[in-house]
Amino acid sequence: MMLKPSIDKLLDRVNSKYSLVILSSKRAHELDAGAKPTLESFESVKGVGQALEEIEAETVINDPHPEIKRARIKLQE
Repeated sequence: MMLKPSIDKLLDRVNSKYSLVILSSKRAHELDAGAKPTLESFESVKGVGQALEEIEAETVINDPHPEIKRARIKLQE
């Protein structure tokens, strides 16, 4: 059985397995909490699979400056 998206394609999008786990986990939590998906349709039904599909499609990226992102979000609240 082959998993989709493949780990090889995903590692082309992020710099390490650890970054992939963190990014996909955070995005899955956002999707489960009601965040708007960045893709119109998914093969996967579950949040983690959908997050991985978004990472593969490069519609979700690992923010190189998370502290700036957190500050921006805090200002919007």
